[in-house]
Amino acid sequence: MTPGTPIRLLLADDHPVVRAGLRAVLETEPGFHIVADVPTAEEAVDLAGRLAPDVVLMDLQFGGEMLGSRATAAITAREGAPRVLVLTTYDTDVDILAAIEAGATGYLLKDAPPEELAAAVRTAAAGKSALAPTVALRLMDRMRAPATALSRRETEVLQLVADGLSNARISKQLFLSQATVKSHLVHIYAKLGVDSRTSAVAAATARGLIRR
Repeated sequence: MTPGTPIRLLLADDHPVVRAGLRAVLETEPGFHIVADVPTAEEAVDLAGRLAPDVVLMDLQFGGEMLGSRATAAITAREGAPRVLVLTTYDTDVDILAAIEAGATGYLLKDAPPEELAAAVRTAAAGKSALAPTVALRLMDRMRAPATALSRRETEVLQLVADGLSNARISKQLFLSQATVKSHLVHIYAKLGVDSRTSAVAAATARGLIRR
């Protein structure tokens, strides 16, 4: 970015009140220009390509079919793509890993104070990582104990177990064989020190690995 040029922002969140609140906060910041705000991940992908913002503030959960992590991957895959700063209420491993693997530059929680949000936007626009302190701590904990940390795929499988899906439905949703799903569950049980789906979900929820 050229020094002195406003940072162009695209806001993506399915709650009108949240979008209005973000606008109210960010429009008061010097050097910020909001080019659009959209309620769906699909529109975020479309406008990120057409409006060329510098930073996209992306929620993770939308009412439509596309989630924020998929939208992030679609946006960051393009040449000269904007930076994506995830802004969400979730600080679980399953969400953090999906967003970072999708190419997010930063990950912030919606309860962040306005000055922290503005600083994260500027950091992301500069191409640097902007992580909420709790998110950075979770990632450091994973690095300190890699042998017992669930992989991104394992957290995905366990989240779907928690959502009530059978092995057959999980295999279809993740495009895996049922044997692979069972293998993931065996590894999950070993890492969590449990011996059942119910115990695995309870242990993972308590550790903040998956959403309730």
